[in-house]
Parts: sequence; C-alpha cells; structure tokens
Amino acid sequence: MNSIKFFLYFALCFFGIIWLFNFHKLTQLEERYNKALQEHEKLLTQDSINQCIFDSLQYQLDSLHLRYQIFDSAPGRDFIDIMNAIIQVESRGNPQAYAPGEDAVGILQIRKCMVDDVNRILKRKKLPQIYTYNDRWDVNKSYEMFDIFCKHYGLDTAEEMARGWNGGPRGINKPATLGYWEKVKEEINS
Repeated sequence: MNSIKFFLYFALCFFGIIWLFNFHKLTQLEERYNKALQEHEKLLTQDSINQCIFDSLQYQLDSLHLRYQIFDSAPGRDFIDIMNAIIQVESRGNPQAYAPGEDAVGILQIRKCMVDDVNRILKRKKLPQIYTYNDRWDVNKSYEMFDIFCKHYGLDTAEEMARGWNGGPRGINKPATLGYWEKVKEEINS
C-alpha cells in the first residue's frame, strides 16, 4: 500500500512540477513575445535587428512546442511504473548519482553518448531543442531524454524500454541486457 501511495505522490508531484514549469515558461515567453512586438514597431527601419528578434522568438516558440509535444502525450501509468523501476535500478532515485567509470550521471544514469543520440534524433526531426551534458543532472530533462529515446526507437514494452535503455537501440537483441531486465522486472513487481 505504501508503494501505491508513494507512486501517486510521485506522479502528482512530477506532473505538478511539469505543469508549473511549462506554465511559468509560457508566461515568460508571452511577455518576451509582447515586448519584442513593441520593439519591432519602434524599429521598422532596422530590418536586420527585427529579423534577429523574430528568429530568436521563433526558436523559443519551437522549443516550447517540443516540450508540449513531449508532455501533451502524458505518459500512462505503465510508462511511469517502468521508468520508476529503471530509476530504482540505475540510481535508487538519487538525482546526484554519479558512476565515474562510465561517466553516467543523474537519476537515469545518462551517459554522454545518450545525450548525443537524443540530439541527433531531434536534429533529424528538425526540432530546435538541444540537450547539454549538464542536462543529465536535471531530473525533468532526464525524463524528457528517456521519453524521446523510447519513442524514437519504438520501445513500447517494459522489456524493450529496459533493455534498450541499458544496451542501446538494439539492446533487446543483446543477451547482456537480460540481467538488467530481470532487475527492472523485479522492481516493477515489487
């Protein structure tokens, strides 16, 4: 019963934080957009400056749109259960976890090659969002990268997600990921 309460509390906090974060960012973006529009009216003779402002705002709008794409398709309970199980196996829920041998950091123990892969996916989709290596320490950005990775490679089942996260896009075919899957499965069933 405690694990259900913990899950519900975690899910409520997680989605609440995401909602507040996105609402705050949207409000800021609207304020910046309105300010830029006012400046644009004053600077009609300076087309190059206006174009730079517009391009910058377009980039910010595209970034915000990507965040909403990720969170609009709010993951279901099964997805959250799987992700929580992987988090327990990877870091025991510690966002400050660090494995120096692999340079794996954060709640999902993300390595630099994972950030590179997620950025490659976003670039291929012509989306402006880019993650940095420091973003691995950010819990929300780690969730986002996990979601982007799983969706891109079509990792739909718990086993596919776990083995793919552990062994890369073809991890489901690697015998070495079976032990990792057993650990995740044990966490899911606990």
